[in-house]
Amino acid sequence: MSAAASIRGAYDAKAPIDALRNSYGMDIDDAYAVQEANTKHWLEQGRLLSGRKIGVTSHAVQSQLGVDQPDFGMLFSDMAFADGQEISMSHLLQPRIEGEIAFYLGKDLDSPGITLAEVLSSIEYAVAAIEVVDSRIANWDIQITDTIADNASSGLYVLGSRPVKLDAFDHLNCGMVIENNGESVCSGQGAACLGNPLNACLWLAQMMIKYGRPLKAGDLILSGALGPLTQVESGQVYEMKIEGLGSVRADFTA
Repeated sequence: MSAAASIRGAYDAKAPIDALRNSYGMDIDDAYAVQEANTKHWLEQGRLLSGRKIGVTSHAVQSQLGVDQPDFGMLFSDMAFADGQEISMSHLLQPRIEGEIAFYLGKDLDSPGITLAEVLSSIEYAVAAIEVVDSRIANWDIQITDTIADNASSGLYVLGSRPVKLDAFDHLNCGMVIENNGESVCSGQGAACLGNPLNACLWLAQMMIKYGRPLKAGDLILSGALGPLTQVESGQVYEMKIEGLGSVRADFTA
């Protein structure tokens, strides 16, 4: 599949490419087929799935990117960074960050007709998370099929180290702020993520059943952004704080 090879080539060369929609006629199912082709390729190369991410869940991000619906992408174990671990900009092309909630599953979510109640009972705990989104498409010139084919513009993710049960924090009204050198550069709240981050988890579970990669116990779900995208500058540390979940830092000083 030439579109999938183009994406892999951008990864390998660490050089962005022209928007896929300009070269390939794709609808949403076609774009997910491109994503799946690369997922299979990377799994065959030895990468390991660690979970899924939900993309463009907030109106702020949808407005920034000109995309009007959520999407999903694959998370691989080699994309994970610990709180405060140095992140080399050489891993990335045109990174931005989002403040999110990471949910860990204790049960499979693979039954047809899945409900929100099943999602609730399957989540073992949550932690604060920063997603470092990236794009292989030059200048972030994306529409929905471009970002889906590009694994939902995935880059890396940074996880907090304080696990919290769902009933111990307000996932709907929790405030979120990202700070750089003590100054706020982004703010939002749980409700910005499809009205409720758990709505996003349900949507993802349904989509993963539809596309044949249902969520399993041990998987991680990145909820999607609680606020706008924030530009990353080399040499800086960004700290994201969420009420009830604590904080997590993305360190780009390497």
